[in-house]
Amino acid sequence: MPGSAKGYAILDNPSLNISTAFTRQQREQLGLRGLLPHKVCGMQAQEQRALENIRRKGYDIERYIFLVALMERNEKLFYHTVLNNIEELMPLIYTPTVGQACKEFAHIFRKPQGFYITPDDRGSIREILDNWPEDEVRVIVVTDGERILGLGDLGANGMGIPIGKLSLYCACAGIHPRQCLPVMLDVGTNNQELLDDPLYLGYPHKRIQGDDYLSLVEEFVLAVQDKFPKALLQFEDFLTPNAYRLLNLYRDRVLSFNDDIQGTAAVALAGVYASTRLTGIDFKDLRVMFLGAGSAATGIGDLLVVALQAAGLDEAVARKRLWFNDIGGLVVASRDNLMSHNLPYAHDHPPSSFIEAIKTIKPHVLIGATGAPGTFTQEVIEAMSAINQRPTIFALSNPTSRAECTAEQAYTWSNGRVIFSSGSPFDAVELEGRRFKPGQGNNAYIFPGIGLGAIACEASVITDEMFLSAAHALAGKVSEQDLHSGSLYPPLSDIRSVSKTIAVEVAKQAFAQNVAQIQRPDDLEGYIQSLMYQPVYAA
Repeated sequence: MPGSAKGYAILDNPSLNISTAFTRQQREQLGLRGLLPHKVCGMQAQEQRALENIRRKGYDIERYIFLVALMERNEKLFYHTVLNNIEELMPLIYTPTVGQACKEFAHIFRKPQGFYITPDDRGSIREILDNWPEDEVRVIVVTDGERILGLGDLGANGMGIPIGKLSLYCACAGIHPRQCLPVMLDVGTNNQELLDDPLYLGYPHKRIQGDDYLSLVEEFVLAVQDKFPKALLQFEDFLTPNAYRLLNLYRDRVLSFNDDIQGTAAVALAGVYASTRLTGIDFKDLRVMFLGAGSAATGIGDLLVVALQAAGLDEAVARKRLWFNDIGGLVVASRDNLMSHNLPYAHDHPPSSFIEAIKTIKPHVLIGATGAPGTFTQEVIEAMSAINQRPTIFALSNPTSRAECTAEQAYTWSNGRVIFSSGSPFDAVELEGRRFKPGQGNNAYIFPGIGLGAIACEASVITDEMFLSAAHALAGKVSEQDLHSGSLYPPLSDIRSVSKTIAVEVAKQAFAQNVAQIQRPDDLEGYIQSLMYQPVYAA
């Protein structure tokens, strides 16, 4: 047991506390006699007790609160329990439950976690970073709360997202909890309901914008580089214009990426790769259509272009394989209301409605990233089924309530022919004697492995080729059994193995592109394995 902490100081420290698992000898040495019940319980019994408590709760938000409290008092038990039961617990610690937790964040607030920066901290960000108790931070997830999942502007309540993402970094890729820092850039909120809520904990003003906003972000980034020079910076849930602006500002300057743009792209690309094993269509021959033209959808498109070029297509030809629809219909060259990130995909074609576009362009793959539930209607699924023997449908919007369609709808309306994936989990579907278990295209398959690989080799930047390598690695982990059951992704129970495989491929790519800043280890996989936090009690 490190340090000189004793008694309640140990029990109050989540990284030291193992509660009833302290042995008789440890209790004597550490001043714990009388502070714990008599029986010494191992981790297995503690896990069983935790699961019983979780399962007796009546609502998912209560289960979320319990799990956060467990993480705050015994982090080894928390991560051990999550890893052993990840299919049950990941929907509680992240999507979809984290959406509700963010909406209610100020009302369920118990104990501070993470770091908050407001406009009042301008000029002092580097100084106040010294208040954070850890010096070896390697992964930072930061949001400004303006576009939380598909829920919109939740202001400082969005802190639930960095906390949840970093818990997945620890559970899925073994990043040590002490190396993680959740950050809220609390620049205000335009959500009047929050501003009127007496329990709201955020900066009680309208959002700062323009140069005031960008200069605060710049000060934060520079402060992070000075305080934590080896840290990876992950931007999360920024509104599309700011998401692209910040990605373009920092992608070549700082070890950073935007998970909504690049992480979503890699997990979707992996699913598309896997789908071709079922359809028999060569990847480079695919036509892909998107409903939604924001940061997530365009990010997928941009990585698909890179992948299609790697498959042998010219860039212009690759872009013409991808078609986007937004609230104004098909994105075409004749429209004059397009954002800059949409322009490369504005092709020469008559203006069309979404359904008309499906019927004339005949896409093999349909990807939804709208945040608008129910937009993949029966007519849409039937139109895709009419032109494809095995239509591929990705309903990626989170949380579950925002999905473009449900798994049951997709299978039913396609008579069981659809290849389906979603951003949030859906239960298995029974249809005409067949059982379909759709895989969840969750970014947790990608970002933990990207982060682990990048920090393992001390990469200076994260390149598109790293995300391409990650997508190939993830697709390669999909078994024939997974595909037969209807899943384009491996089981979540394999997530640590998946993350390690991705990390190795990402690091290999970093060395190949000369952006790694350490000498390549002889045994790269063994080296990365040695860095992974294991949530077990010391013997």
